[in-house]
Amino acid sequence: MPPLPDDTLLEVNNLNVIFHQNGVFNQAVKEVSFKIKKGEIIGIVGESGSGKTVTCLSIMRLIPSPPGKISGGQMLFRKKDNTVININAIPSEEMRKIRGNEISMIFQEPMTSLNPVMKCGEQITEAILLHKKVSYQEAKKQTIELFDIVNLPEPQTVFDKYPHQLSGGQKQRVMIAMAMSCNPSLIIADEPTTALDVTIQKGILEQLKKLRNDFNTSVIFISHDLSVIAEIADKVIVMLNGSVVEKGDINDIFNNPQHPYTKGLLACRPPLNKRLKVLPVVSDFMEITETGDIVEKSNASIKEIIQKNTVTAQERAEHLQTIYQRDKILQVKNVHTWFPIDKSIFGKNKQWFKAVNGVTFDVYEGETLGLVGESGCGKTTLGRTILKLVQAKEGQVLYRNEEILRLKEKDFRPLRKDLQIIFQDPYSSLNPRISIGESIIEPMEVFNIGKNKSERKDIAIHLLKRVGLKESHFNRFPHEFSGGQRQRICIARTLSVQPKFIICDESVSALDVSVQAQILNLLNELKKEFKLTYIFISHDLSVVRFMSDRIAVMNKGTIEEIGDSDQIYFNPQSEYTKNLINSIPKGNTNARLNGHVL
Repeated sequence: MPPLPDDTLLEVNNLNVIFHQNGVFNQAVKEVSFKIKKGEIIGIVGESGSGKTVTCLSIMRLIPSPPGKISGGQMLFRKKDNTVININAIPSEEMRKIRGNEISMIFQEPMTSLNPVMKCGEQITEAILLHKKVSYQEAKKQTIELFDIVNLPEPQTVFDKYPHQLSGGQKQRVMIAMAMSCNPSLIIADEPTTALDVTIQKGILEQLKKLRNDFNTSVIFISHDLSVIAEIADKVIVMLNGSVVEKGDINDIFNNPQHPYTKGLLACRPPLNKRLKVLPVVSDFMEITETGDIVEKSNASIKEIIQKNTVTAQERAEHLQTIYQRDKILQVKNVHTWFPIDKSIFGKNKQWFKAVNGVTFDVYEGETLGLVGESGCGKTTLGRTILKLVQAKEGQVLYRNEEILRLKEKDFRPLRKDLQIIFQDPYSSLNPRISIGESIIEPMEVFNIGKNKSERKDIAIHLLKRVGLKESHFNRFPHEFSGGQRQRICIARTLSVQPKFIICDESVSALDVSVQAQILNLLNELKKEFKLTYIFISHDLSVVRFMSDRIAVMNKGTIEEIGDSDQIYFNPQSEYTKNLINSIPKGNTNARLNGHVL
């Protein structure tokens, strides 16, 4: 075994991972090599399927076998006792002692990583008792101390709560506490902030940096978003199709990216200081041939593409003037949506959760109104109330001057054709048992769109092509598509009934930033082509600003402030809005990208 430098904690050399299923071999990781020093944070970035998670699961020896197999390479790791082991050569029993004690992992979805029928505190004491020779009382004491370290409110109370009783950010902090419980030398964080509010994300990133500073813990941080990586990492590794295409110091990668894929990832996030007509995408910088070769597009610089797509002040003013000369398509007046949380012995409601509490605003025809706020602020409930998917306690919603909340379902049903929604999770929105073609045709049959089945199929195929899919996809099933493709299918299905008004409810929050850029561009193209009006709901203010003409900021069921999206972003009046804006990942990207971000 070759020697490991004293300052090096982990050295991965020529790692290969293959998956063999149904007679097909897929090499998920190809000749990956990198080092991480003690107390260093390395970011691994890439789109879904790039191999970043499989690489880190290999370090944990958690590749499911079959169908997966580590087919070559070395992973040299320095244990706490300073001995060096080759992770992929030690027996399984020894590896079990390494997991949790020497190397810990924070998974992307805490709800599926935590035992739903076991109290949060007990899950961590179990890990401590497994690896440390301490009493139960001492393990419980250490668990509560860990909850305090990761800034969980009332640590003693959290100890006795079940996972479903905590918010997403709190569950993720429990996972961080579990990862810390045995003082590991290395923590692997796999997309730990994806789909979290920007304020919670900021707290998680600060917590991981504090771990490094206080305990000299090394961290491998996996993300699809380079702006998040810039907030936390010392070095970055960029992966594509299982291979490392670029790696280096974070400053070098951001100041002078060499690979076209890196340039594309850097460019596709909405810039913070400019308004663009179209977001750059990876295909602006490179193409992948049928043989898998990468061809860089000549003269494709981030700065030039940004400048070419920048909206001028005059263009912006003319656009807004056109919109606000139109009629109001939607009027929301003093809407309250409350949910009972406690009843008396006589069955009467004693306490209410006021999810939406006196909200008023208008939406103009052809406008995109952004609705932004943290999880639990009421934005999704408001969207569902407008569409009568949730019953309002009081208030009015007028669609084209017709009050709709008081309409009986049989009277409202014809309007459902005009008023549509695109949900956050495309997979749960699609029936897994029917083909995507049938999914698109089904609502057309409900509203008698198309003369016959043949015409409806033609419309469905046209819509599939319009959202960037192929005719051959018509007979395939949802599980055969990526997340971004499934979201395109949901958009095609929404368009099939020829709506006038669409609520986009966190419709891009869980997508790769490169796919997110494609979907945002597509939504804007379709808005013009089909003369649509949007309410665009998200917790990501930078995305909302790119999409929106105006922004309404929600907090605890009420509107904090509403106004022109640029005014809200550059001159917020509410402390809550200021906190949201300050939490947007800027980090090292601020002074980089040749003017992409100021």
